[in-house]
Amino acid sequence: MNDLFVHAGDALQAVFDRTPRGATIHLAAGEYRCKSVLRCPGVTLLGAGADKTRIVWSDYAEKLHADGKAYNTFRTWTLAVCADGVTMRGLSVVNDALSPETKGQEVALSVYGDDFVMEDCLLRSTQDTLFLGPLPRDLIARYDGFLPDELRVDRSLRQRFTRCRIEGTVDFIFGCGSTLLEDCEIRSLYDVRRVGFVAAPAHAPEQTEGFVFRRCRFTAEEGVSGIYLARPWRDYGLARFEDCTLGAHIAPEGFDKWNDTARDRTARFYETPAVPGRVPWCNR
Repeated sequence: MNDLFVHAGDALQAVFDRTPRGATIHLAAGEYRCKSVLRCPGVTLLGAGADKTRIVWSDYAEKLHADGKAYNTFRTWTLAVCADGVTMRGLSVVNDALSPETKGQEVALSVYGDDFVMEDCLLRSTQDTLFLGPLPRDLIARYDGFLPDELRVDRSLRQRFTRCRIEGTVDFIFGCGSTLLEDCEIRSLYDVRRVGFVAAPAHAPEQTEGFVFRRCRFTAEEGVSGIYLARPWRDYGLARFEDCTLGAHIAPEGFDKWNDTARDRTARFYETPAVPGRVPWCNR
């Protein structure tokens, strides 16, 4: 058996770099303050519980990188998964930079692998907590030479989240993945800008599988209101909300078209059972 046992304070990147394909990594309780990339396929990452095992870092979009350029959204991750068949259970991934109104986006987890599974975990940040790859194709081209090739994936990627808690403020579940989130708690945190959007899908028009929220509970911190379930980050963003429980913080319209765009003509947003008062282009 390929089992590795890791203790708080150990360098996770060094562990990941020596992990063989198909291994199980057991993370003991404690805080792992590090920025890491997991590149080995078929790995299972097991924590001691989401409230006990925490992977934490604090990069943000406006921060200057060693190359002299700003980090940009897509270099701020605490943990990036760049391999297929990865499973994670019983841990937290956190970006604790805070203050997105001045610092910009702050990603906790980025997934660039297929057949990714996360169960009984916590993801926490503010703006852009969870990125579900791949990138939109226009960004793959734009970031040539800026992002490493392992982040510039141009293929369909599937991800599944079960019984997880995902927390954030603005567009905190975003990307182009074919993603199922089932029996999860989706928690909106307070933002001084008094804005909030849960999902920001950016799927290509030919994609028929987008984000599916199934039996999820949408909750919020005290004082949070006017939160939209989704807005399309690209024209054909696709999201479905099935049998979800919505708190009073969700805006009656449900969905936003993204600023002054015309994406209400093309976005694919569905909610069942249907809720009266939603925007007319939902469930179209």
